[in-house]
Amino acid sequence: MGETLGQQTNVARILIYSATRDFRHDSIPTAVDALVKAGPSASIAFDHTEDQTWFTDDRLAQYDAVLFLSNTGEVLDDSGKTALRSYLDLGGNFVAIHSASDALRNTTWFIDEVAGSAFDYHPELQNASVNVIGPSHPSTANLPKVWAVRDEMYNFKSDPRSVGATVVLSADESSYNDPGPRKFDQGSPHPTAWFQEHGAGIDAGGTAGRSFYTSLGHLNETWQDSVFMGHVMGGIQWTLQSNTTRAFNPDAKVGNSSAMGSPSRSSSAPSGSSSAPR
Repeated sequence: MGETLGQQTNVARILIYSATRDFRHDSIPTAVDALVKAGPSASIAFDHTEDQTWFTDDRLAQYDAVLFLSNTGEVLDDSGKTALRSYLDLGGNFVAIHSASDALRNTTWFIDEVAGSAFDYHPELQNASVNVIGPSHPSTANLPKVWAVRDEMYNFKSDPRSVGATVVLSADESSYNDPGPRKFDQGSPHPTAWFQEHGAGIDAGGTAGRSFYTSLGHLNETWQDSVFMGHVMGGIQWTLQSNTTRAFNPDAKVGNSSAMGSPSRSSSAPSGSSSAPR
């Protein structure tokens, strides 16, 4: 999973983006609060917005990662998509959580960055078991080998491994009820969370940062669970260690240039609507 890096020199700055155009999760404010609270101990400063006009080259260049949180639908206009892609081409890192795999559904490079797989459907919310699989990874380091969760077990339209993603969590399909129908081949074992050492959503010749995705995170209670937060923060911290942004590499083209010790912060502008649940 790449070289072990040395001292983090700058506070890592991450933009949380939680705009929605379809179903809106009521857990979004809880999730934002949980991430901001977890930031200082991980030397991370979180900003939060739902304003798509924040997606410009100059603004995104300040961030070591962009985090899409439970988004749905077309949450960026064409200029915002262009700015995000340019940021990723310059080594920016990307984190996506829960229904972020149901955002920008017709934008192929975005789906690749999420790991080549878009949300298809999920059975009803229920108790399930999720297995830790694959290589050791910070997102799963403190999880039980078989993790009991209450969440939505997402199904996807393709196998994330087809673009080079490594799956680290897999839903145990024998532990819950899924009446289907399942129309796509998402590969086996069932993908639930994964990472890319080099994100697949960049242009040829670009500098690929890392990406991480987890499909868990539906409920407010989930974001209040320390085990789940360890999973998410482990994935975020691994993503930041790409050495392609200023948090670890002062010569990088994007990322925060503030020295260690700057405070975490959050600014937000709610927006969104609801329809069928995700």
